[in-house]
Amino acid sequence: MALDAATEPLTHGGDLAAARRRFPAAAKPFVDLSTGINPHPYRLPRLPADAFARLPDADASDALAEAAAQAYGAPSAAHIGCAPGTQILLPIVARLAPPGRAAVVTPSYGEFARAAALAGHDVVAVRDIAAAADARLVLVGNPNNPDGRLFARNDLIALAKRLRARGGLLVVDEAFMDVGPAGESLAPDVAIGNVVVLRSFGKFFGLAGLRLGFALAAPQLAARIAAVLGPWAVSGPALAIGAAALADKTWIERTRKRLAAAAKKLDAMLTGPALDIVGGTSLFRLARAPRAPALFDHLGRAGILVRRFPDQTEWLRFGLPADADAWRRLQRALAAFRRID
Repeated sequence: MALDAATEPLTHGGDLAAARRRFPAAAKPFVDLSTGINPHPYRLPRLPADAFARLPDADASDALAEAAAQAYGAPSAAHIGCAPGTQILLPIVARLAPPGRAAVVTPSYGEFARAAALAGHDVVAVRDIAAAADARLVLVGNPNNPDGRLFARNDLIALAKRLRARGGLLVVDEAFMDVGPAGESLAPDVAIGNVVVLRSFGKFFGLAGLRLGFALAAPQLAARIAAVLGPWAVSGPALAIGAAALADKTWIERTRKRLAAAAKKLDAMLTGPALDIVGGTSLFRLARAPRAPALFDHLGRAGILVRRFPDQTEWLRFGLPADADAWRRLQRALAAFRRID
């Protein structure tokens, strides 16, 4: 990717303003299924007024780092860098590796390539981690977005060791690992020294607007990331809410089961004529549709926004409906499309 192209904004899910412009006569309110965000957010704790009135407290930041280390399985709080979302971390982390060849395992989150290009790397797309071993920087999603593909922990560790021999860095985006298989996270392995694991708070906890995320890395790398972010990077309310949510093991386990059941229900609704499930996680399902552009427009006119992919024109990604009305509207819209298809 050329640097000038990297400065252009990418299209992402969740843009309801654009959906309203495209489908002005659509039923309201829009059912937004275009993101992989939990539609049942964590209940916000009561916060003291000074969480909003004062600059974020260092002790609160330390408490959040400790809660994140415990929740994600990092070796210690010193291995945690707290940030206002993982999006802001991508170009920072990409600059931890000297400019060179950056391999992005595709299909992938579009911001990987853009962040690497902004950091001065020559970006190449590879289909598997085996093809990335000669790069200076490797970026991979695990579970991957949008297809949910999983890479074995042992394979990723082996890749990191090969990269280390040439001063390379492995960045693993575990934005959806909260609903991934236990034991596959690289969080316990960041002490290797050339591994950075990114964890998103907002997706699983359903609080994307809070803007909170983490870089898990060896302490010297975590300190470099924190230095770039500067003081007070995470707001006082986000520090308090994040620490409370990450420590709530009961809610976390109940939510994992709830999301898995919802994903299974969504699979049953999507499977059939005109659609075929090809991947995903418990927070989203990826479907192949021979007439995906027509289905995207049909759903849009029904007030339902899903995620489409310009480079994979037969793919549509579906998030989880939030309530019974949203489930009914999706079911009716799919049935209507199948009747006319």
